[in-house]
Amino acid sequence: MPISIQGSSKEEIFLFDNDCFTEELQSSTSPLAVYKNTLQEGTRVLNDAFDSGRDVVELVHKRAEFIDQLLIHAWQSMISCEDLALVAVGGYGRGELHPASDIDLMILEKSRSNKTTNQQIQQFLTFLWDIGLEVGQSVRTVKDCIAEGRADITVATNIMEARLLVGDTVLFDSMRKMTGPNKIWPTRKFFKAKLQEQVERHKKYANTEHSLEPNIKESPGGLRDIQMIGWVAKRHFAVKSLHDLVKHDFLTEEEYLRLKAGQTFLWRIRYALHNLTGRHDDRLLFDRQRHIAEIFGFHAEDNSGVEQFMKFYYRMVRELNRLNEMLLQHFQEEIIYATRREKIKPINKRFQIRNDFIEVCHDQVFKWYPFALLEIFLLIQQTPKIKGIRASTIRLIREYYYLIDDEFRNDIRNKSLFMEIIRQPRYVGHELRRMHRYGILSRYLPAFGQIEGQMQFDLFHVYSVDEHILFVIQNMRHFGLPEYANTYPLCQKILKTLPKQELLYLAGLFHDIAKGRKGDHAKLGVKDAVDFCKLHGLSSYDAELVGWMVGNHLILSKTAQREDINDPDVINKFAVQMGDREHLNYLYLLTVADVNGTNPELWNAWKDSLFSQLYNETTRALRRGLENPFNKEDRIKKTKHAALALVNKRTKSKFDVGQHWASLGEDYFIRYSPDEIAWHTNAIAENSKQQYPLIKVRQQATRGGTEIFVYMENQDNIFATTTRVLDQLGLTIVDARVISSTHGYTLDTYIVLDKSGEALKEKKFREDIVIKLDDALANLEQHFKIVSRPRSRKQKVFPIQTRVLFSQDEVNQRTIMEVVASDRPGFLSQVGVALAGCNVRLHGAKIATYGSRVEDIFFITDKQDQPITDPDKFESLTNFIIETLS
Repeated sequence: MPISIQGSSKEEIFLFDNDCFTEELQSSTSPLAVYKNTLQEGTRVLNDAFDSGRDVVELVHKRAEFIDQLLIHAWQSMISCEDLALVAVGGYGRGELHPASDIDLMILEKSRSNKTTNQQIQQFLTFLWDIGLEVGQSVRTVKDCIAEGRADITVATNIMEARLLVGDTVLFDSMRKMTGPNKIWPTRKFFKAKLQEQVERHKKYANTEHSLEPNIKESPGGLRDIQMIGWVAKRHFAVKSLHDLVKHDFLTEEEYLRLKAGQTFLWRIRYALHNLTGRHDDRLLFDRQRHIAEIFGFHAEDNSGVEQFMKFYYRMVRELNRLNEMLLQHFQEEIIYATRREKIKPINKRFQIRNDFIEVCHDQVFKWYPFALLEIFLLIQQTPKIKGIRASTIRLIREYYYLIDDEFRNDIRNKSLFMEIIRQPRYVGHELRRMHRYGILSRYLPAFGQIEGQMQFDLFHVYSVDEHILFVIQNMRHFGLPEYANTYPLCQKILKTLPKQELLYLAGLFHDIAKGRKGDHAKLGVKDAVDFCKLHGLSSYDAELVGWMVGNHLILSKTAQREDINDPDVINKFAVQMGDREHLNYLYLLTVADVNGTNPELWNAWKDSLFSQLYNETTRALRRGLENPFNKEDRIKKTKHAALALVNKRTKSKFDVGQHWASLGEDYFIRYSPDEIAWHTNAIAENSKQQYPLIKVRQQATRGGTEIFVYMENQDNIFATTTRVLDQLGLTIVDARVISSTHGYTLDTYIVLDKSGEALKEKKFREDIVIKLDDALANLEQHFKIVSRPRSRKQKVFPIQTRVLFSQDEVNQRTIMEVVASDRPGFLSQVGVALAGCNVRLHGAKIATYGSRVEDIFFITDKQDQPITDPDKFESLTNFIIETLS
């Protein structure tokens, strides 16, 4: 019987004609070519049908039927043994195949096959690969199925979806019977195992469906969550389709239609992804999103089309996540609690706890008492034994959340309830996330609804704006938990001093709420925050403090990463911006929570040390009083005194420390700690044979990384060569400082991290750094070259036009050059080449990378150590840098 697709034009598209195929095989000298051509032609027809807008559900099932026919033909022509069965398992067993899906097969044996049959099986499987099918296969007896299924829940799940293609029917039926829930994996045990499997999978994806590059199959709310519902329903109820859950009163008809619509939507994306990549890859990566968005009709030259599509995606998967949660909770009651005596404990006249889940006392609760839409989340916070909300009550929340309108928001009872939720000592982040999942948060706070699913087009953020905000609040809660004491020791200490933690949570809730609007989101968010606080009864002082945090939530991070925080003038200026310890404390906690909530991989010991240093220095400045700021003379004097105490006696006895220090200038004692100065001095003194370059490497716990010290005669391209070598070693340079002595030497230091953002642990690796740098710097002319490696996929997606900006640091008599560009391998080395080529002297660099965007600061002078003021010099330097980077 032919398999066909009925098009919108009523014209049938044939994928496979049995008679024609048989005839072609008989007349061909190469059966392999016939199968291969048939497969390719069928795939082309299906893909054309997809491109023309045909129903993806039909295409997915038709592809499975098409592959069925090819496999059956191949099996019958190659396998002579009758005591075998060819069985489709997994997704293929369900009759679902996307263009690059694996074709999972199980060959079922009555007993161990003889040598001839084994050879036929191997030839059959090899043939399938040769014609272009990607096959996952297993060969098992019924006993194997029982043993392996019992040992591995994944195998049991695969077998559960088995479908006979061709072969011994009795053998297949026996396998199905012997692996049923009454034989292995009884429903209760199966449900618990699959639920734990989902918990672990969701944890892998940070328990969020709002990743900016989601995996549409494995992420929360993805296809695997729908399959999870199907597996449990099939195991327990023996249902044949998800619609059967409506008959069992687990789904309403409307919820079933939403579930199917979500599956169809994700199937369509998946089909397009497989076609686009030519392989089994279910990640909706940045460089694929525009193509997929256009398939769904979201066309735009800028990113607006992708934004609209991804907002639609996030809404859909959030709904699927909700349905998954609700159904699994239904299943839990049916499967886990069915045989237990129900435990019902009243809370008040609106709510009660049934088997550890909170529920309404009757179906009219939210209609009669709309404030209960907020009260339920407060009760969960106040009652630790509550594990969640009953599925029937979740359904009612969704039914009545429309009652949250302006009148509701202005009701004193509702405002008080919301603030009580924010003020609770536990589960603040957890319940705000639950409120978000059920649509309550965006109804109560319309500005939050505007940023739901808001994309952030960079490599700095990994979550949508709404999800980022919830992670920030979650991080704030972590600061107060004992298990995070080692991760955030300073934050935990500061948190205990806050008079009102709810102000911190409100700042977290509003700090990015104006993203996506035209203008500075930090400034725009201030009004939203202050208005909300005053509406909710906060004092003018508290409201202004929250608004101040929102408006200034970026300045601590920028100061720490972009300015020289060793400079007393920088600290004094920042202390003035803070005003007092209370503002500094609140802002520090907001900043650390924000950076960690932006991208957990961006937080490391180095960044922690930077932020901590800025906090501690500013605290000391505030303690002295703003009217009595630090001055450089005091700082230099104290640093010299402390450093001299650390220099070893042997150095003092044989080395003129004073003369050496004098040659380095006073700036040296501003930019380095006493410990670093003593380390440098001892190393130089012990280099009695004056063999240069002198290179030392050490762990620097207080700096959060590994410190590299280079001392040698001053030459061009030292910085460029050093950074090139370190880049080739796979190291990330996070700080660079250069001091030129009056004796013609340069003293350079670098802080580096490994690929995981940590200090270098292996001693041998640190020794290799010394060897490679010594070789390159000792022979600058022979070894110097610009490093050039391909940019990563992500870096190519976010091209940034290179900009070079100049300003003057009049206090320190140097020019500040800022380079904004796309991150790329060898970036620092290339800038170093440009500086040397323009006869510019580098004194230091503040290296700040935000995802794909580099915003590095270079402190430069001319060769006479004077600031650069000539516009022509700026122009030539700019052109040289742009040309070098391009």
